[in-house]
Amino acid sequence: MSELIPSPVPELATMVAAYNQMNHYGRANGMALTVPEPGRAEYRMTVCEEHLSSPNTCHGGVLAGLMDAALGAAALTLAFTKLEFVSTVEFKMNYLHAVHLHDELVALGTVDHAGNSLVVSSCVIYRVQNGQEDVAVARGLGTFNRYPANKRDFAKLVM
Repeated sequence: MSELIPSPVPELATMVAAYNQMNHYGRANGMALTVPEPGRAEYRMTVCEEHLSSPNTCHGGVLAGLMDAALGAAALTLAFTKLEFVSTVEFKMNYLHAVHLHDELVALGTVDHAGNSLVVSSCVIYRVQNGQEDVAVARGLGTFNRYPANKRDFAKLVM
């Protein structure tokens, strides 16, 4: 696989920017990704009317999408260091508190284990009040498959 990795591997910031460019789902849902370091990811979003399932209450699928995105981004940022991509194998989550219209959310994903082919990450989604993480509204755990980035033409975006 080493012949697939350019020398040097592009900077993480370059790969994250390319990923953000092709991530239509995240943009369509108002999700903003930041990456403090490989293996950690932070997604932020504000609950809008299109995210509601009943008056003033966010649909659980919106939180599941945010959870999967944060879990996967944490795994992806670590995989990027070897010019790999990831895909979700499975994830589970617990909904802890209701989320409402205009709530600001932050999802913090962290890699817990990185094997040769699988990555396991965990995430907590918090409601943000006054710029601070206020209460955990959901927790989750996910497993991701690693594979060469050139399978998705991703390498062309960062070379």
